[in-house]
Amino acid sequence: MQDVHDHLSDRHFGAIASLIESRVGIKLPGTKRTMVEGRLRKRVRALGLKGLGAYGALLFEKDGLADELVHLIDCVTTNKTDFFREPSHFDYLRNVAVPHLLDRHASRPASLKIWSAASSTGAEAYTTAMVLQDLANAGAPLRYSILGTDISTEVLREARAAIYPRAFVAPVPAAMQQRYLMRSRDPRQDLVRVTPELRRCVQFGRLNLTDESYPFDRDVDVILCRNVLIYFDKPTQQAVISRLASHLRPGGYLMLGHSESMAGSGIAGLRSVAPTIYQAGHAGERKSAA
Repeated sequence: MQDVHDHLSDRHFGAIASLIESRVGIKLPGTKRTMVEGRLRKRVRALGLKGLGAYGALLFEKDGLADELVHLIDCVTTNKTDFFREPSHFDYLRNVAVPHLLDRHASRPASLKIWSAASSTGAEAYTTAMVLQDLANAGAPLRYSILGTDISTEVLREARAAIYPRAFVAPVPAAMQQRYLMRSRDPRQDLVRVTPELRRCVQFGRLNLTDESYPFDRDVDVILCRNVLIYFDKPTQQAVISRLASHLRPGGYLMLGHSESMAGSGIAGLRSVAPTIYQAGHAGERKSAA
């Protein structure tokens, strides 16, 4: 049985905190220590180790870090997400951003590219797909593809499966639940799954936002990067936003979380068009901003 009093040594916690900050950009002050230890105990049990002391030794004294790093990152990163979280963003997408983007696209139907840059288990990406599919069903001349990225391999597996507890999808309007969610065939399982129609339009991949470059297209129409920047220090926030902005097509939109209202201020080439929503300047504007 796991000893609930088992803890990381000060040295091992400090080494983990330094490692996570350098690799992921997330700070783990001492106030986060109990949270980190609680999450790592599940990993300790999975490995069959005697406790957190043995786990720290595996990482830093027994050359286990290379194989364990992805799992360590999975354990300590926060993956809070909900369907239709911060719904004003999806209202703006439906009523303002998409009509504007359709006007600017030369081709018909327009092919919109959307990027959920901290996608967690996929609720944000699939919410976006529901909104866009509703517009397409209503006659809007659009096709769309959505990319969801996250640093956690565990949540990406859940996102690709697109299976959720029924209580988790409660924020989805009833009509959308009927159109885009399928009930489990097993009545004992209170689960739903996103329909194949939407799953075909959404892909997921692993990305560390603190990497110096992102291997993705640079003509993205909308990027959602919400409620992840709060875990980064100010210089990292600014660097991430600048890199994301470089992947927007002229006139494209960047949406941040409401807790990050000031993070996009002062980024060259972006202008505020609504609370926590920024638009990339058109070609001439972006050149002059540089």
